[in-house]
Amino acid sequence: MKFQPMAILASTMLLIATGSAGAGNTDKTLVSWVTITDKNVRAGSVLTVQVGPVFDGIIWAERAPGKWMAGSNAFARTGKNPQSFPPETADKKTVLQMAIVYKGDQISIRRNGETYASYKTGKVDLLGNKNNLVVFGLRHIGGDGSIGGTIDDARIYNKALTADELKSLTPNKASPIKPYAWWDFQGDKVVDRAGRYPHSNLSGGAKLADGKLVLGKGGVLVCAATKEATKVSRRGQPVFTGPYVPETPGAGWPAKPPKEWLTFHLVHPGPGRAMPGDPNPAFFYKGRYHMHYIYRNRTGFVFAHVSSTDMVHWKWHPTVLAPPTTGHGMFSGTGFFSKEGKAVMIYHGQGSGRNWLAYARDETMDKWSKPEAIEPKTADGKAPRMRHWDPDCWLNGKTYYALSGGGDPELMKSDDLKNWTHLGKLLHKDYPKKFPITRKEDISCANTFKIGNKWMLLCISHRLGCRYYLGDFKDEKYLPDFHAMMSWNGNQFFAPESMLTKDGRRVMWAWLLRVPVAPDGIQSLPRELELPKDGVLRIRPLRELETLRYEEKIEKNITLAAGETRRLKHVAGDAVELKLEFKAPKAKEFGLDVLCDKNGKSGLRIVVNPGKKTLKVGPVTAPFVLKDGEDVTLRVFVDKNLVEVFANDRQAVMNAPKLVSLDNTGAILFSQGGDIKVESASSWKMKSVYEGPLVFKKK
Repeated sequence: MKFQPMAILASTMLLIATGSAGAGNTDKTLVSWVTITDKNVRAGSVLTVQVGPVFDGIIWAERAPGKWMAGSNAFARTGKNPQSFPPETADKKTVLQMAIVYKGDQISIRRNGETYASYKTGKVDLLGNKNNLVVFGLRHIGGDGSIGGTIDDARIYNKALTADELKSLTPNKASPIKPYAWWDFQGDKVVDRAGRYPHSNLSGGAKLADGKLVLGKGGVLVCAATKEATKVSRRGQPVFTGPYVPETPGAGWPAKPPKEWLTFHLVHPGPGRAMPGDPNPAFFYKGRYHMHYIYRNRTGFVFAHVSSTDMVHWKWHPTVLAPPTTGHGMFSGTGFFSKEGKAVMIYHGQGSGRNWLAYARDETMDKWSKPEAIEPKTADGKAPRMRHWDPDCWLNGKTYYALSGGGDPELMKSDDLKNWTHLGKLLHKDYPKKFPITRKEDISCANTFKIGNKWMLLCISHRLGCRYYLGDFKDEKYLPDFHAMMSWNGNQFFAPESMLTKDGRRVMWAWLLRVPVAPDGIQSLPRELELPKDGVLRIRPLRELETLRYEEKIEKNITLAAGETRRLKHVAGDAVELKLEFKAPKAKEFGLDVLCDKNGKSGLRIVVNPGKKTLKVGPVTAPFVLKDGEDVTLRVFVDKNLVEVFANDRQAVMNAPKLVSLDNTGAILFSQGGDIKVESASSWKMKSVYEGPLVFKKK
């Protein structure tokens, strides 16, 4: 994934109908007796239970080779560092009892009854929904991965079993504790002996033999309450019967959208959900800016296509990149130009196990070539053992380079975009030992480009969110010399994408997760990136955003003593931009509260702390270092409950508190531990970017 990257369900009308997981009884136990016969087959499940896009599963070697983890949608319940779990030492003849116990806020992974890993996290109720289904082999419906091995017995209990209770269980024998579901794989048919899942579908070579479920690469078993529900077992092939007529999302924008909908951020208006909503291949092409982002409709994961003349006002095109036209779901990718000037996208074909290239066939980017699979070879002409995931491609000199993402990504090169040579790992062997982040950290949603005198690798870690490296290429490997985060509130600032503007600016977006407002698929404000000679990355709001300003109000020469506050007189409205210029502040802390009620309460605090070298927006804290006597300029964008703050063009932080009231529009300056002078406090109301028709029409 991008969100795995993404661990999210393929969208079909059938699965949408199952509904979402609720918050009922969240205690449960998943247990499976498994033999791993091929440890090179990775990222599959020996037992997954799923409702809509939400799932929990016993997953083998997804985020780290040779290790078990508790798989979950978007890694929501997976634990922060499964790479640190113990490696599996069993040989290919040993049967293991692997179990995951969900009790209260605790998840415990148990191997033969003993604790393998344990941590606290949130929970969901997947057993209370009668339309849930169970998956073996495939990590989850809509995902990828496989199991190379056999399963003797698998069970689900709707309670949290103790270690002793797990040790008392024997495969192929009934337990005193009644299971929620139970498969012993005896006979020539898949039977749930608890009777909850009477229907099943074996596909991709999965079979029953000698009282075991035999799984190999591509093998899948789906068990469900209805026969129709088991049809989703086809890897990457959602249930859909044509003909496919491309829809145009913007055509469904309400004439009077709900008041809480955002005003000047790009969002997905429907149909379907943009979860994930990663921004993807972006271009300036034939006089227009084009960007794609993921959403899922009745055919599966697709690329929405929007275009613009200013990167502020977007129009939707028909959704032509979808499983019925490409043969697979559409996941993370980037856009680039070939040596001949052709617009090309590289992306992951969700469910296909491969990364793909496609070429624009018309000026409006509404027609694309048939996708071409990227099949790298080693120097001796063999297919390398590697994960095909979140790709990126760039031109360095006369050579194309591409990476395949994940932990410690793979690198390949080509002269013609058709024949690819595998180069091994992306990162150089001289990767700094004392770097702030390990080379094994997940590099997904990557975007690699030249900026200033460095090469930037903009990417995510699924657990950490957006981040970037600066460095250079040495021996056809990437050698970073600097790393920094762009997300500090977990992975809420996620899945970056960038492009060059017609005048040479580098502009990026990111998908914003868990913003408590509708609709979904929210993209961050576009940011201009620049790396001047001092080597410090500049991060500025897109200058074209200034075209949205109206009703400017200015207050000048405001002085606050230590402990004093002052409400800005003219700030009003739920879509505003503020620009505050602080003169060489000496206070220990200073800033402003936004989203305040009429009594100055319930606000979101924006704090600059020179001593701690931080910029804080609500609970989100980012590094921000000031020079002695340096002035501070804050640009604050408030769009309903979504707040993005830019400080001195060197730092940017977003936060989105729960929306209390759209009447909370006040802004209050404050100073603590010293006086401050605000030379200028400017505010503007911001126009909607959704005024007028939203559907792209060819000239």
